[in-house]
Amino acid sequence: MQRFFISLSEGFRIAMSAIWLNKVRAMLTTTCIVIGIVSVTTMKTVTDGIDQAFEQSMSMIGNNVVYVEKWPWGFGGEYRWWEFRNRREMQLAYLEPLQRLAPSASNVAATAFRTSPARYGERGVDNPLIIGATAGYFQTTNADLSDGRVFSDTDVQVGAPVAVMGATVYKALFEDEDPIGKEIRISGQRFTVIGTIEEQGSFLGMEDMDNVIIIPISSFGNLFSLRFGLRLIAQFPDAEAAFEGEYEVIGAMRQIRGLDPMDENDFAINKASLFEEELGGVKMAIYGIGLFLTGLALLVGGIGVMNIMFVSVRERTREIGIRKAVGAKSWEILLQFLTEAVIICMIGGIIGVLLSLGITQLINQFFIAYMDWGTVLQAILICTFIGVLFGYLPSSRAAKANPIESLRYE
Repeated sequence: MQRFFISLSEGFRIAMSAIWLNKVRAMLTTTCIVIGIVSVTTMKTVTDGIDQAFEQSMSMIGNNVVYVEKWPWGFGGEYRWWEFRNRREMQLAYLEPLQRLAPSASNVAATAFRTSPARYGERGVDNPLIIGATAGYFQTTNADLSDGRVFSDTDVQVGAPVAVMGATVYKALFEDEDPIGKEIRISGQRFTVIGTIEEQGSFLGMEDMDNVIIIPISSFGNLFSLRFGLRLIAQFPDAEAAFEGEYEVIGAMRQIRGLDPMDENDFAINKASLFEEELGGVKMAIYGIGLFLTGLALLVGGIGVMNIMFVSVRERTREIGIRKAVGAKSWEILLQFLTEAVIICMIGGIIGVLLSLGITQLINQFFIAYMDWGTVLQAILICTFIGVLFGYLPSSRAAKANPIESLRYE
């Protein structure tokens, strides 16, 4: 065992010396390895980023929540909007019968959305998302208050001009000033700030979930309109209850809408799992493209490593003969050249990982990517595998060389 480690150390020293003497050749050899590692790490960082963003974003939506709307969520492909445009809109009057006909639901709420400028003094926010909501809406989200309170059922009933702000709006309008009790203007109408929400981040790395102002849905109706875009929300105790409760909600809505047994649903049931299914397809596409590019680059890189190792063995034939003549075993020669092949691949891997760090930061400017130590370890293992796989044949030839013939080699 001691001899093995001594031979490994000596092989490492000789390999580094040989690579340094032919550093330009070694760097050119690693080019495809670099491309392969960049491909595999970039693919991994994007899919890891999607997974991380998905978990955070789904906590905002909730896996125990079912949304009832006129329009189904669309995620690319053919969206048959013409089949949905003539559906009847949702109504606030559906809330009470929905709660009664879907007893498994722990909470039922309604929301509507519109973008509109908001101002406080000389400061303004151009397009925050104004959310009109019933008081139960706050129970359906995982957003926590950072200050103040949320509005009550009484505020909704009387159409109180009160508002709860997200972190982005709060920072833009008030900076470090305490907003509670201050008046802001939404579309020219005054609203008193009664609460602020803790920072949530972006939805799937794209939409800012803190750029919102939440007001009572009755006040929203007075300011804008509730004729279009109303969404009903049914919340259940947990994800399992939501799976069963979805059918309860469908049955309740069919009864509320007065649909006959043979009629198709004239409403859409939307839920978080739809995002998961769609993102699964996106991830598979990324994996497919990434694996093809990675495999191609690593194959070419591996062949390059094999070629350069054959050249290295041929150039150092006399060295092999001398080492064998002074007592080096075949496995020690094999280990020496395998070490050199692995080091060449590792150099490419390190360069590839460093480039991937920069690419990850670039991707984060317009999408989502996340690199962890697991990705780095994966790149190192891939480089080691490529070095051993493609370096074995030339290393084996060196190990099997006849010492007498090697010493005679010119």
